[in-house]
Amino acid sequence: MIDDPYFYALAIPALLMTGINKTGFASGIGVLAVPLMSLAVPPLQAVAIMLVVYCVMDLFAMWAYRRNWDRRNLRIILPAGFVGIGVGWLSAGMLSTPAIKVIVGAIAMLFTLDHWIGPRAVAPRSPTRAMGYACSAVAGYASFIAHAGGPPLSMYLLPQRMEPARYVGTAAMYWGVMNYAKLLPFGALGQLDSRNLLTALVLLPLAPIGTRLGVWINRAINPVWFYRIVYALTFAIGAKLVWDGLWTVLA
Repeated sequence: MIDDPYFYALAIPALLMTGINKTGFASGIGVLAVPLMSLAVPPLQAVAIMLVVYCVMDLFAMWAYRRNWDRRNLRIILPAGFVGIGVGWLSAGMLSTPAIKVIVGAIAMLFTLDHWIGPRAVAPRSPTRAMGYACSAVAGYASFIAHAGGPPLSMYLLPQRMEPARYVGTAAMYWGVMNYAKLLPFGALGQLDSRNLLTALVLLPLAPIGTRLGVWINRAINPVWFYRIVYALTFAIGAKLVWDGLWTVLA
């Protein structure tokens, strides 16, 4: 098990953010978890620890929405997601830790910039295979590298304006399948060793605490300012990872 206090100083808020994200409050802030933890451990190790937590949480989400998911969409996005995971697996084995830090940091920064300056809501549209394949493949890759596949998947699902429970259920089924599919490649990469598994188990109780915290935040805190703070932190941490990665390569 990891015993570095600095790691836990970063991992605890990261797990709380993950739980908050599961309540639907400040949707997307879960992308902050891996960049934050990557300040203390290699990015792939941070992803592996979070993967174990996500797999447990996904079981509850999939059960809760087992009757609310869109079969047509899943037939499009699941195969492409597997392709993205495969690309992530191959590239993770070839890239150095500094290079992965740059990728993780860039994903965090792009996610924030998209929130700040990206296009807003458009008219509802029917799902298309081309858009679904592209967004889901990118989501699978970003999820493998940094658990940051939410934004590209949302780019495909949100414009369809599905009924909320159906939208959440479709996403829950997709991520449940994707996260369990990632266990094999992460095991092959040596990232699901006893040290990481024990660390994940120690951190796991923080996720439901974060969920309850998210419910409280919904009632007590102005969401506008919460969003502003979280997105600013996400951008700053992403920039720090990009700088650290580039500095290591160029030094």
